[in-house]
Amino acid sequence: MSQKNLPPGKEQHSAEDALAQHRDTLKELFPLPVIKKSRKKKTAANAMLLLAMIATGLLWLDPAYRSEQHATVIGQRADITLADGSKLTLNTDTQLEVSWHLRSRRVALHRGQALFAVAKATYRPFTVAAGKAHIKVVGTVFDVYHHPDHVTVTVEEGKVQVTSKATAGYLRNMLTANQQITISADGNLHAVNVIQPTSSLAWRDGKLVFEQTTLAQAIADIQRYRREPIRLQSAALGRLKFSGVFSIDNTDALLQLLPAILPIKVNPQSDGSLLISEK
Repeated sequence: MSQKNLPPGKEQHSAEDALAQHRDTLKELFPLPVIKKSRKKKTAANAMLLLAMIATGLLWLDPAYRSEQHATVIGQRADITLADGSKLTLNTDTQLEVSWHLRSRRVALHRGQALFAVAKATYRPFTVAAGKAHIKVVGTVFDVYHHPDHVTVTVEEGKVQVTSKATAGYLRNMLTANQQITISADGNLHAVNVIQPTSSLAWRDGKLVFEQTTLAQAIADIQRYRREPIRLQSAALGRLKFSGVFSIDNTDALLQLLPAILPIKVNPQSDGSLLISEK
């Protein structure tokens, strides 16, 4: 039976059967063209992947993209407002560096004393490094004094975490409002003390507050605001105690008042220094 005489349905099935029998031969004779991926699309995809990897790496490394230096000389105090709204008050003879990172805000307190009123930014914690102490906060008001022999951290508001590296390993403590801790030069943490911030932080208002303070400690505090050395004639004099509130900006007047408070004499020396002796 010829194909043209086949019923309509039979003609379609006969053609499909013939095509199926020779499908592989036809594929070899008439191969389909290979569709190449767009080079531009591939390059763009690779670039996006590379950028994503770089961004992830940068976030993990947390590099600094900006830094600033601040310092005061002996007898000077300074108020500084940072770009994020945090406020710093630097005490006498202080040097620090502020660095801005992708995921954090960091301060390196090289020497001296600074009061920090930190603006809240939960995604970028604020840290202060001083000696072997590392202080981490989110938003609070606290003071750090970096002395060559120790670091003292005082909290006025909020909460801070203090970490130090000691011989035995890392030590950690949490401070809340009206608490103070001292970290020795070897990294050991002293006991936490409860303090009165109005006295401990009186320097920001230009005051020195002594409450049954030994003369030796008072002279050490006064010396921070004077270039000329102050010397005690004997260790026994240094154990004398007194109380009072005095102006930081006029240490000469303070020293002149001491003989009226304690049984001592303040003797100017030819080299500009002062010698404190018994009456």
